[in-house]
Parts: sequence; C-alpha cells; structure tokens
Amino acid sequence: MNASARTADPSALDTHALYRQHFAELQRRCEQALERGGFDHLVVPSGTLHYQVFDDRDYPYAVNPQFKAWVPLTRNPGSWLVATPGHKPKLIYLQPFDYWHVVPQAPSGWWVDHFEVIVIRQPEEALAHLPKDPARCAILGEAQSALGVGGDRAFVPNNPPAVVDYLEYHRAYKTPYEVAMMREATRKGVRAHRAAEAAFRAGKSEFDIHLAYCGAARQDANELPYGNIVALNQNGAVLHYMELDREAPAQSRSFLIDAGASHHGYACDITRTYASDGGGEFQALIDAVDAAQRKMCDQVRAGTDYKRIHLDAHLALAGILKDAGVLKVSPEAAVATGVSGVFFPHGIGHGIGLQVHEVAGFAASDRGGRIDKPAGHPYLRLTRVLEAGMAVTIEPGLYFVDLLLDGLKQGEHAGSVDWNRIEQFRPFGGIRIEDDVVCTDAAPINLTRDGFAEAA
Repeated sequence: MNASARTADPSALDTHALYRQHFAELQRRCEQALERGGFDHLVVPSGTLHYQVFDDRDYPYAVNPQFKAWVPLTRNPGSWLVATPGHKPKLIYLQPFDYWHVVPQAPSGWWVDHFEVIVIRQPEEALAHLPKDPARCAILGEAQSALGVGGDRAFVPNNPPAVVDYLEYHRAYKTPYEVAMMREATRKGVRAHRAAEAAFRAGKSEFDIHLAYCGAARQDANELPYGNIVALNQNGAVLHYMELDREAPAQSRSFLIDAGASHHGYACDITRTYASDGGGEFQALIDAVDAAQRKMCDQVRAGTDYKRIHLDAHLALAGILKDAGVLKVSPEAAVATGVSGVFFPHGIGHGIGLQVHEVAGFAASDRGGRIDKPAGHPYLRLTRVLEAGMAVTIEPGLYFVDLLLDGLKQGEHAGSVDWNRIEQFRPFGGIRIEDDVVCTDAAPINLTRDGFAEAA
C-alpha cells in the first residue's frame, strides 16, 4: 500500500478529494493485479437477480463487492465495469425500459467524472461495450452473470486466483474515502441503536424493537448489511438469534442487539448489551466486559497480531468471570482447559468494510497462502498482523448457553465453576460489546465510540 493511501481520520476532508484518492488507489491495485494474472482488462459485473425455485419471485439482490468497490451503486443489477490500465474505466449502466419497477436514475455524484458512462437498455447490450477478447479479461463475479454464452464472445466469470488474491488482500487496507463511508454508516447505526435501546426501556417486543431500529436507520431489512440480532433475556445466549418474538416478555431483564447499517455499499457492525433498570449484578458484568473491550480496542495497533488480541481476550474475560464468582479456578487455568471457551465461544472479531465479514482474513500475502487459526479456536475470522489502514471489529462476549454448559457439566472440568452463580445469570442470556476500529500509524480510530459520543 502506498503512503498516500495510509488511513488518517478523514472526517473533515472533502468527499470529492477522498474519492479521487480512492480511485487512484483502485487503479494502482487493478494494474498490479492484472499484471500478476497476465490479463489486459478487469471486467466486473454488478450481478443479477436470483429467482426462487418453482416460483417467479427473486431473492433480495446483493451487489458484487468487487463492483461496489469502484462505484457506490448497490441496486443496479445488469451493469458492468471495465478497467484497463492506461484508459478511463467504463461503467456500462443498465437503465432498462421497465414499467413494472422504478428505473434507476442516471448516475450522478462525486465519482461519475472518473468513468466513461455508457447507458444500456437491455442487459445483452453490454456485450457490445466489453473488450473484444474475453480471454484477455479477468472477469470477477458469480457464474450466472455470464453474458454472450453460445456466441463467439462469451464473458463467463473466471475469477483468476492471482487477481482475486491480490485485490482481496489489499481490500483490508481502507482508503480515507472508505473510512469516511464507514463513519457515515456508523452514524446511521448509532442513531438506530439509540432508538432500539429506548424501545427496550419502554418494554417493547423484539419485533417492535427491530422496527424501531429500521425506522431510525431509515433502512429496511434488505438494505441493512446483515439481519438484525435483537434478543431479550435468555435469547441473548443464542449467538445469531433472529427470531424476533412478536410479543414482549412479562419481564424484560436484558437486551442484546447486534445490528448495523449501510452507506454507499459500506457497513458498520455494532453490538451493545443492556440490563433493565436495577440490573444489579448483570449490569456489573456488562460494565466489566465494556471496560475490557475498550482495552482490547486499544490493541488495534500496527504490528499487533490479531490472534494475540483474541487470545488475550479469553484471559481478560475469564478474569471477569472469576471476579463475578462464576469461575472457581484461575483465569489461566480456565483458558488452558478450554473452560473459557464455554462462555466465549466465538472469535474476537473480523475485518469489515464492503462486506461485514471482510474477505482475506486468513491470507498470508497478496499471492495467496493461509495463516491458520490458533489451535482450539475454530471460529476466529481474522489471523493477520494488523497494519495501518485495516478496519476490524472487536467483539468480546460472555454467554450462558445451555448446550455448552451442559457439556461442561458432564465433562472433567465441571468443578471449575460455581453452578449456583451460573443459574443466577442464565435468565439474562449473554453479553456482547462490539466496536468497529481502524488501525492507523498512531492511535486507533474507534468509529463506534466516536459515533455514540457524537450522538450524545
């Protein structure tokens, strides 16, 4: 990554200037990736609609991340991007004749002047504007985006590993423009999280809290970057709980919400946990996890192995359980025997950006290879050493999961915990605190904490 693209805080900078810098970095990466793969052109379809089997209804459209890396278009199936080193990139923009649906407006904004925009009315018309020789193209997309099959020029996604490995590896390094987009997504997410907390305090059901969230984010379920996790009471012990009970429980003791928002194709990913008024010991547990999580966020420094943050988190969380009287053994013993994993059964986080779980989390280099997960930690999604520009989540958690606790009770380490204390915490489900953090050459930028501070 060149020095000009290293991430500083872009909040006060102009979007046009930020995008210009981002565009230049994409061109540099494109040229290098094509050279690695031995191709002349990068061709990226935006994607097409998937239809349900035995039906004429389509699934919600999801844009190709390789496409939205270049242009902030997320609702434009049937479009194509062509990047050729030394030439102005083409955006082949599908604006169909259609009286069934709203037709996309002509592209506009700070990014348009960087492209030769070609408007087409039928998907097949894109073929006339794609490079002459498909064999000289790295075509990145899903198989069903293929165009011209059966003719003399078929553009079938080939996803060459040398090109994909390079582009995905370097996508971990966010340009200042990308950080600005993530900051805007965070503002929407924070606004919605505050509305969700208010709905919880008012005694609303999970479904009603979800609707309050969507209303405040001004995004519906298909526009959000992932399905909302809205969990009251013991439901917080289900890591990906998405049932959304329609009726409020007789007593709302606790509330865990893991929900994000989108802005021009970029995501935020925020989790907070609350106790009802007078939450007592569970509130104290939340406060302890929150304090530990802040320290973990401060570990997001250039040169830090992300695996180290995960392993350190196990020790810190085991210390919290020890202080709360849940553990009867030392934190070190709980980690060594795997008992800590009963209460913290997932990874400390993942990369984030164009995708909620950003790609290339295990990549050893931009030429491929894999950095394995630590033994005994199968759910960690990122194993790279942090560098300036990387954006990651930090999301420690403590849960009282019946399935995992039953396994502990039946195993050799059942005496490591105080089962009476566990029974006291079971009705509250669990705790997770998650922030999005950008690594820089200096102190990390905590987009989430900044967002809540700004909103307050």
